[in-house]
Amino acid sequence: MKKNMTTVAFKGTPEQEAKLLEVIAEYKGVEGALMPVLQHAQEIYGYLPIEVQKIIALNMDISMEEVYGVTTFYSQFALNPKGNIAIAVCLGTACYVKGSGEILDKITEVLGVPAGSTSSDGVYSLEATRCIGACGLAPVLTINGEVYGRLTAKEVPEILKKHASL
Repeated sequence: MKKNMTTVAFKGTPEQEAKLLEVIAEYKGVEGALMPVLQHAQEIYGYLPIEVQKIIALNMDISMEEVYGVTTFYSQFALNPKGNIAIAVCLGTACYVKGSGEILDKITEVLGVPAGSTSSDGVYSLEATRCIGACGLAPVLTINGEVYGRLTAKEVPEILKKHASL
């Protein structure tokens, strides 16, 4: 089941770029416009690759460093596309204390996909998240929104096998 992780090539379309430029034009000169522009850009592309961030920086007359700083600071922004099988491991305090770090390590070991990445075939993405509000079930992971709680690292391979055919 192990997958190689490589950078996924950006595949934006001219139509997507035109939509993004319309959004930027709508917010041009508006104070605090970067956040809504980034939110719209993520809706358009599904994530915020460096190519999209460069378009935003150039057309909003702000530095690439500022755009990148905002995209990496706020957890709502994804820098990589989500896989068909999107896995998130909660690293909030309750989950971490109960072993979510080992669960994350086991998923990386089994799939060969480090946290914050997507497999080169686009099938799996793995995110380390903050608290998802299921502390009573700690440690928790989600796969395409389905919650798995009170886990051990030993259970991870079987759970992943269940989703391998999606």
